[in-house]
Amino acid sequence: MTRKLPAILAPAGDKTAFLAAVAAGADAIYCGLKMFSARMEAHNFSIEDLSRLGRLARARQIKVYIAFNTTLKENEQEKAFRILTKLCRHVVFDALIIQDLAMIPLARQAGFTGDFHLSTLSNLTFPAGLEAASRAGFTRVVLPREFTLDEIREMAAHAPKNLELEVFIHGALCYAVSGRCYWSSWFGGKSALRGRCVQPCRRVYEQKGEKKRYFSCLDFSADVLAKVLKDIPEVTTWKIEGRKKSPHYVYYTVKAFQLLRDHPSRKKEALAYLDYALGRPFTHYNLLSHRVQNPLDHDDATASGLFTGRVKNPAAPYFVTREALFLGDLLRIGNEEDGFHDIQNVTRAVPKKAKFFLAKTSRHKVKSGIPVHLIDRRGTELAPLLLDLESQADEMAHTSVQPAGQDFDPLFSSGKKQASRPQKPRIFDLHVSRGNTAKMTKTAASSEPGIWISGSRYGGRPPGKTWLWLDPLLFVEDAFLCQGYITEAVKKGAKNFVLNAVWQISLFAHPERLNLWAGPFCNITNATAVHQLQQYGFSGAIVSPELDKDTFLSLPGASGLPLGVVIHANWPLAVSRIISPDLSVKTLFQSPKKEGAWISRSNDNFYLFPNWCLDLTAHRSLLEKAGYTCFVTLQEPVPKGVKMKDRPGLWNWHLKLL
Repeated sequence: MTRKLPAILAPAGDKTAFLAAVAAGADAIYCGLKMFSARMEAHNFSIEDLSRLGRLARARQIKVYIAFNTTLKENEQEKAFRILTKLCRHVVFDALIIQDLAMIPLARQAGFTGDFHLSTLSNLTFPAGLEAASRAGFTRVVLPREFTLDEIREMAAHAPKNLELEVFIHGALCYAVSGRCYWSSWFGGKSALRGRCVQPCRRVYEQKGEKKRYFSCLDFSADVLAKVLKDIPEVTTWKIEGRKKSPHYVYYTVKAFQLLRDHPSRKKEALAYLDYALGRPFTHYNLLSHRVQNPLDHDDATASGLFTGRVKNPAAPYFVTREALFLGDLLRIGNEEDGFHDIQNVTRAVPKKAKFFLAKTSRHKVKSGIPVHLIDRRGTELAPLLLDLESQADEMAHTSVQPAGQDFDPLFSSGKKQASRPQKPRIFDLHVSRGNTAKMTKTAASSEPGIWISGSRYGGRPPGKTWLWLDPLLFVEDAFLCQGYITEAVKKGAKNFVLNAVWQISLFAHPERLNLWAGPFCNITNATAVHQLQQYGFSGAIVSPELDKDTFLSLPGASGLPLGVVIHANWPLAVSRIISPDLSVKTLFQSPKKEGAWISRSNDNFYLFPNWCLDLTAHRSLLEKAGYTCFVTLQEPVPKGVKMKDRPGLWNWHLKLL
């Protein structure tokens, strides 16, 4: 029997990029709406846009997946339901890509009958979790970009027969593992989990007097290793990242991987297409575990686009172009944090090695040596194809989208109303450390100890009635060790566990016999998700600490499980699998605005901690009144030489979380 080739899944952040994916012959396209998409900085689509484009794609047997992959605040559920109802009525599409568990019951209530794909933001990183995802209703899981080929194979070997795997093959890399970045949210309420990331990892930071882009990654590409991925039958889809990228990028990356999949002998031609796609320089990252290419090992060459030259003579600035420039091309002058940063159009064709003079507005503003990158072009091959497809799309009948009139049931997920609560619920504090609980600061009688069980602790005995906290990142080998520890701990009487990814419940043989809480890294932000947790077997949930005041206070009254809140913590900006070779752990580094942080290592992962704490203790009485019963303190050892700042740690309490 001939093995089915993996499908190539193309990104589309606007109509023209969607048409470029169609023109390239992509097997599937993923895109988002103007709300509830993890790439809100892309132009994205209206229901009317997608109605026509979906039909155009269906006519060519191209599948369409809608990325509805943000977390939902409690007061956004009805709005999401209304949008889903319109989507199901007016758009032809095949699957929803989601991270928030609330999306499953909301979409089903809205009439969606298609497939659910689990976003990489949901952090399913170990084999046992695949069965849990399948039981939850997912037909596909998007694997992390941080995996090695061996880890992908291990996941494939344990995948249920009805569950497909999707892997990234090309595109930008985030410093943090997806679903484990709070950096943008911490510095101003723009959450990466809600598609609003302002990319603080791309900026220049200073440590020991040296300024570098310590956290800005080169791109990722499987390129010549695609042949190996093709031999893993459970990997049914190759995904190209880039919903903020140009049509030119979409077209040529799709074309490149079609060649690598279908005609591997033409890899030289395929690699030329990738160079021409205007992305950043790329690496294989972790794919080859014996030959890792650290995407942070670079000399600041992390800007996207094709490098075309450096500015000369600031009084009348120009550069000598390394590439022929065409009418309509877009150039980026400098980097985004530069005061003179600019985007300029090419208004006439310029041959290779000729001078291109910048706009008059750049005079005396730019500096000599500033790089210029080509960031978008239509080119002679692509432009006529796009014009023809645009004409075909415009000929499709326009859809008149009317308001959704269907009633919304916020407890649709459970099929029953909120469970009754005790008249006087037990309120307790939970103090969690990485060290010996016996050395913890003495607290009130209502306090209970918690401890992280990662790393070397897998070989130790669980202390007493301590709450055992699982790591927010459990990759393949770690998960096997952790599962063995859990089995022994339960035999010795351990009952209280906090899981920091929903799928970690699959590590327990009999979860119904234990007190399992979803931890704060599960990113729970609404009551419908809490009801889903209850169905999966959880006993309680500690909500996401990045919420705003109104969302915090609205959750307990609508939830059927007891809820906890992180009241005081060294909370990480990000959790990553990598570190720059030029950066020291346990040593302060600073942003240009003198925001300080340090890195610690645990369980082979790297945690970035700001040098001021999350602190909601002043609002404890308000949170108790709202109905929270568990108040968590996360203690993290502060390195010698790192001075903690005395500043408000309210995070998004007074902000409107974006």
